[in-house]
Amino acid sequence: MAILLFFVVHWYLSLFVQTFYLHRYSAHRMFTMSPFWERFFHVLTWIFQGSSYLNPAIYGMMHRAHHVFADTPEDPHSPKYDGTLFRMMWKTAGWYNGLVTGDKRLDERFTRDLPRWPFLERLAESWTSRIGWMLLYTAFYAVFATAWWQWLLLPLQCVMGPLHGAIINWYAHKYGYVSFPTNDTSKNMWPVEVLMMGEGLHNNHHTHASNANFARKWWEFDPTWPVIRVLHAIGVIKLRTV
Repeated sequence: MAILLFFVVHWYLSLFVQTFYLHRYSAHRMFTMSPFWERFFHVLTWIFQGSSYLNPAIYGMMHRAHHVFADTPEDPHSPKYDGTLFRMMWKTAGWYNGLVTGDKRLDERFTRDLPRWPFLERLAESWTSRIGWMLLYTAFYAVFATAWWQWLLLPLQCVMGPLHGAIINWYAHKYGYVSFPTNDTSKNMWPVEVLMMGEGLHNNHHTHASNANFARKWWEFDPTWPVIRVLHAIGVIKLRTV
């Protein structure tokens, strides 16, 4: 029970910082926040994603490129041009590592106005940090695992951030329904997307890329949207006018 609870909590905390901070804030600037809160959520990203930490600025660059080049050869991740999920993620990893090292460069429209914190980025990207988090996860399993099959969840927790990206970048471009015609293969995965905190409403997002609420139909629900509204109401963030 403890392992399953740990996995579910880690799943949603990691997913929250990815959809709220990396995606809706870093990539799209759907709302603003003070420098203090920007760094606060950057620290949460490191803690919640742990060994699979994704640099918010690099994520923002790649996601902006995804919108501009969606389902073309220049797309960082497209099922249309990558035969398998693993080939797509290998290409995505190549983009990510190239941008981190500076071997790959994008023009200014992709790199402007991104949250940067060089010290934390270097720390969280380091193998010392990544291996340290993996050892903490392993220690938790060693203490609380009660069945052999629970250990099968451990590798997923070690790659939680990229795992969430893989689910959306692959399955939300292959399966689901289309509410708005687009030039790409984005689809909505409702109601399965509740597990993805709104990210599965992908066709809606590709059509209304600046709207912080990914739900468009009356029966759709974006679980991250109420959290955003609360944070806006108490002054942590300020939603931009769409």
